[in-house]
Amino acid sequence: MTATTDGSTGALPPRAPSASDATAETTEPTDSLRTAVLDDTAESARRAAARATDYLLSLQDPAGWWKGDLETNVTMDAEDLLLRQFLGIQDPRTTEAAGRHIRGEQRPDGTWATFYGGPGELSATVEAYVALRLAGDAPDAPHMARASAWIREQGGVAAARVFTRIWLALFGWWKWDDLPELPPELLYLPKWFPLNIYDFGCWARQTIVPLTIVSAKRPVRPAPFALDELHIDPRRPAPPRPLAPATSWDGLFQRLDKALHLYHKVALRKLRGAAMRAAARWIIERQENDGCWGGIQPPAVYSVIALHLLGYDLDHPVLRTGLASLDRFAVWREDGARMIEACQSPVWDTCLATIALADAGVPADHPQLVKAADWMLAEQIRRPGDWSVQRPQLPSGGWAFEFENDNYPDIDDTAEVVLALRRVQHPDPQRVGDAVQRAVRWNFGMQSRNGGWGAFDVDNTSPFPNRLPFCDFGEVIDPPSADVTAHVVEMLADVGRAHDPRTRRGIAWLLAEQEPSGAWFGRWGTNYLYGTGSVLPALAAAGIPGSHPAVRRAVRWLEQVQNEDGGWGEDQRSYQDKERWAGRGASTASQTAWALMALLAAGERESEAVRRGVRWLTGTQRDDGSWDEPYFTGTGFPWDFSINYHLYRQVFPLTALGRYLGGGPAAVGA
Repeated sequence: MTATTDGSTGALPPRAPSASDATAETTEPTDSLRTAVLDDTAESARRAAARATDYLLSLQDPAGWWKGDLETNVTMDAEDLLLRQFLGIQDPRTTEAAGRHIRGEQRPDGTWATFYGGPGELSATVEAYVALRLAGDAPDAPHMARASAWIREQGGVAAARVFTRIWLALFGWWKWDDLPELPPELLYLPKWFPLNIYDFGCWARQTIVPLTIVSAKRPVRPAPFALDELHIDPRRPAPPRPLAPATSWDGLFQRLDKALHLYHKVALRKLRGAAMRAAARWIIERQENDGCWGGIQPPAVYSVIALHLLGYDLDHPVLRTGLASLDRFAVWREDGARMIEACQSPVWDTCLATIALADAGVPADHPQLVKAADWMLAEQIRRPGDWSVQRPQLPSGGWAFEFENDNYPDIDDTAEVVLALRRVQHPDPQRVGDAVQRAVRWNFGMQSRNGGWGAFDVDNTSPFPNRLPFCDFGEVIDPPSADVTAHVVEMLADVGRAHDPRTRRGIAWLLAEQEPSGAWFGRWGTNYLYGTGSVLPALAAAGIPGSHPAVRRAVRWLEQVQNEDGGWGEDQRSYQDKERWAGRGASTASQTAWALMALLAAGERESEAVRRGVRWLTGTQRDDGSWDEPYFTGTGFPWDFSINYHLYRQVFPLTALGRYLGGGPAAVGA
C-alpha cells in the first residue's frame, strides 16, 4: 500500500491469498505440527484475552456503564462555534480550544476529511475554515490560504452541501433565496400524505422540524468578516443551477422547490405563525430530561436556534437546559483541545462490553457485570415515543443508544441489550425476565412488512424524502438493514423464538439480501465486513448450518478479502465504490474481530484464516491490553458521516478472542 502526500490512502491494499492458497506452496503440515500451531495460537489468545479483560473492566464507570469517545469530524466543532457566535455567547477558552482541535485535524494539503485517511471534503473544509476565522486565524496564514485555494478549486461555497450554506446564511455569507425552501406548514401534512415529517427517519425529522422555523424566519446576524476568498467569483457567488427535465423526479422536486419559494412570499401570516408555534410545541415536547433532543447534537443545535428565533431568551428553562446539554458533548483533551461528540453511546457501549466480557469467560455473576445489568435495566424505556405514530397499540420496551433519549429507542440497541442481559446471572432473575419479555414484544412489533427491521421506525421506506433538494447530505429514511435485522434474529433465537414465523421471515429477508459476492451490506458499521460479521452469527444462532450455501459463499468472501498481514479492514470508500473497496482497507482490530466472529459462527475455528486473524489480533495488542485504531469503522450515514467508536477497538476483539477460546457465546439465559 502506498500513501499520497496528503496522508490519504493512494492505492488499494493488496488482496491476500485465501486460506487454501496459503498452504499451496508448502507441503501439507502434519497433524502434530497443525496441533502445535493451534495450541500456540490458543495460548496467545488466552494471554491477550486476559489482558483485554482487565483493561475493559478498568474502564467501567462506578455507575455501571461504559462509554468510549464517539469521534466524527470537525463540522461538529465548527458548528458549535458558529452557534455560539450566532447566540452571542462566545468565550475565549472554548474558542481557543476548538480552534486547536480543528487545526490539528487539517491535512497537509489544507483540507479536512470526514474520516481518518480519507480525501478532503468540501463542506467540512468550508466549515472548518470559517470556524478558524472565528478563532482568529488570518486568511493569509499559510494553512488558511491552502484551504481557501482548495475550496475555490472545488467550486467554492456554491458547491457545498445545503446544511453548510444554511450556517453561512445565518450571517449573511449566503442568501436565503439561494437555499431550498422548507416551510413549517410541513408539520400539518397527515401521516398518509407524501413528505409528511414521519416519512423521514427520526434523526432527519428532529432536524427538519426546527429548520422549518429557521427557513421561515431567515435570520441574518452581522458577520464579523467577509468570506470573498471562498467564492470563485465573489460578485456572483451563487451561479444558477440547470433544471433537470420536468419529466424526471429531480426536475419535479426542483420545480416544487421553486413553488415553495413563491409560497414563502405570499404565505398567510396567521397560518405561518400557527405552523411555527406548532413546530415549537413539537420541539419542546421532545426535549429530553437532560435538556437535549434525541441525545444527538445536530437536532439540539437547530432546536436552540429555532426557539431563540421565536423569542425564547437564553435564560428560559428550555434554552438554558438545552445549551447545558450541548456542553456535555464536549471532550477536553490533555493538550487543551476540545472535541465535540455528535452523540454519546453509553447503552450501546455497555451492552457490547457486557457481551465481550461474558464471552471471554468473566463469571456471569461477576459484580461488575451485575452492576452493568442493573444500569441497563434502569434504562429501559417504558413510555411511547415517536415510533408509536406507526404502532400506536404496541407497548413500549426498548432501549435507546444514549444517556437520555426516551423518544427514540432503537431496535438495534434493544436486541443487543437483551443478549447482554441474558449473559448475566442477576440476583433478581424475574426482573431481568420481565425486561426481556417487554423488549422481545417491542422488537417483534417493530418488524417491517418485508420481514426486516430498521433502526428506529417501521416501514420507513418512502422514496420521496431523498428527492428533496434540501436533502443532499446523509440518509433521511430508515429502511430495514441486514445488520439490524441480524441482531434482532440473533436475539430472538437466543430467547427461544428461532422458529417463530416472524423470526423465519427475518431470516428469509437476510438470505435474500446477500450480495452476489457472498457478503452483506453494513448500514451502521463499515461495511460489508460489519454486515457479514453480524449476519453469520445470527444465522448460526437461528440454526442455519455452516454447510448452507449462503454461509459457504460468505466464508469464501471473507477468506478472499483477508489481508496479507492476517487481519481484515475495509475503508469508508466501499460505500461509494463497492467494486474496488468492498472488504478492502488497512487491517483494524474491530473489523478483524467481525470477520473472526463470522468465521467462528460458520464453524471455521480450525481454519488457516481464523488462525491468522487471531494471530493478527494478539500480535497488535498493546501492553496495557488495548488496541490502537485510528480508522473509522462506524457509520452514521454511509459515506457522508463516519464514526470512530473508541470502544469498538476493545469490545469486538475481546468478543472474538473469547469465542475462539470458548467455542461461542456464553449465554446464561433469563
